[in-house]
Amino acid sequence: MTFTQLEIFARVAELRGFTLAATRLGISQSAVSHALKALEQEMGVELIHRHQAGVELTDIGAQLLSRAHEMLGLCETMYQEAADARGMKRGTLRIGSFGPSASMKLLPGILKHFRQTYPGIEVRIDEGTDQEVISWIQERRVDVGFVVLPEDKFDTTVLCEDQMVALLPANHPLTTQQSVTLAALCEGPFIMTEAGSGPLLQRLFSAQKQMPNVLHRSAQLISTLAMVEMGYGVSILAEQALPERGLLHADSYVKKPLDPPVTRSVGLAVLDERQASPATKAFIRIAAGLHQKRPAP
Repeated sequence: MTFTQLEIFARVAELRGFTLAATRLGISQSAVSHALKALEQEMGVELIHRHQAGVELTDIGAQLLSRAHEMLGLCETMYQEAADARGMKRGTLRIGSFGPSASMKLLPGILKHFRQTYPGIEVRIDEGTDQEVISWIQERRVDVGFVVLPEDKFDTTVLCEDQMVALLPANHPLTTQQSVTLAALCEGPFIMTEAGSGPLLQRLFSAQKQMPNVLHRSAQLISTLAMVEMGYGVSILAEQALPERGLLHADSYVKKPLDPPVTRSVGLAVLDERQASPATKAFIRIAAGLHQKRPAP
């Protein structure tokens, strides 16, 4: 078994195909197929089902994939620790990011400073929902990820706090109020986000013994905004996630603070800070220096 074989296995599983994996790795498709077949023969099990529509992990393949990610992560950490001794001139950093709060408001500034300081480190960014980022961290698919805190499964660093706001159609009666209670938001149709703030909202309603009249559920910010704009209902979102005025018809809805105020924290998470690579630790250090003890951008 070689690390090259493990990397090929991980890429085929991630991209669900031999051709895409070969392109990503810069090798021929036949080399990918040969390496994976050799790994399966050595392990004595079939790792991937091959069919016309693509590939699919077997049960044992899915189980061993997490081990492969763990071994590859430790190998990369060794390379980076050696690179750190030389001034961290090479290496790879894999980042998981979610939604506008992280991908548009936090990540760009952090990444700019990181690349200025460590231009030789290759940065790979995977974007998904907050729950996907959590899974990627657990699977060691990414080294560090932006998450909504608290997350007790990981070692975390708080970067900023963000106000939760009520989102109302422009002609909604509650727009005349200075602030809005959860009880008032429960009186009509509610659009429940299932993205970054979803678990927080569920805990919030439960704690105040309120039951929203959920008419729609949405995993995408744009869909939630569109439904509010059309008057389908009200919602609650993180203020930092909202687009700037003038973008995405941002004047077609009204935001109001909640009464009592509700905040959420966004930060960075790693599986085990003690095993984090030098590049990961440097990224967290730069992020903390830029954002800790500052208001949300």
